[in-house]
Amino acid sequence: MNPSNWRTYLVTQASLSGDRTTPEIVRAAIDGGIDAVQLREKEMSAHSRYELGHELRELTAAAGVDLIVNDRIDIAQAIDADGVHVGQLDLPVAVARDLLGPDAIVGCSASTVAAAREAEADGADYLGVGAVYGTSSKDVDDAKDGVGPERIAAIADAVSIPIVGIGGITADNAGDVVEAGASGVAVVSEITAASQPRIATEALTDVIETTKSVATGEHGR
Repeated sequence: MNPSNWRTYLVTQASLSGDRTTPEIVRAAIDGGIDAVQLREKEMSAHSRYELGHELRELTAAAGVDLIVNDRIDIAQAIDADGVHVGQLDLPVAVARDLLGPDAIVGCSASTVAAAREAEADGADYLGVGAVYGTSSKDVDDAKDGVGPERIAAIADAVSIPIVGIGGITADNAGDVVEAGASGVAVVSEITAASQPRIATEALTDVIETTKSVATGEHGR
């Protein structure tokens, strides 16, 4: 799937899933219409992430859902993932592209216009922009926490590749992120910590589809 078609993107984090396993959360999200899943789980050993990745690859492949691996290009290759997502302190986008080839999806985190333009120039297929509303799922610099939809809009004006907003996004505020120029949203706790992850995914997807439909209708007029 082209990242420009992504609406909802789940970033895994086992510590927020309660007594449920990550595959259980991913399966429920797939049932709810998720478009992409990112295997993060940075606290896991490489071996454990590899084994979990294999299980998620089976689930996502069967459902036609893209599987992205955070940071670890070697694990992405080993489990035949669809791509990798790198941050500003990880291997550069250009290196990931060289290692994974032209058909892989390479995403990059960006919180400034300058970083976004650099990632696009280096060959990124999409940008993860945030933290939009702040995040508690990982440590981020204060300057990158709570950048708001305004930053989404500024970056959308500066690049031509798809943007996925991330950080504190819920069904209540996802529409504002899409209105600002994001193709979709990436979430951790909104789905993983939900009592019913499938329903949470459906609600999030519905908001994004409705927002896009309204925007398209307005544009058509």
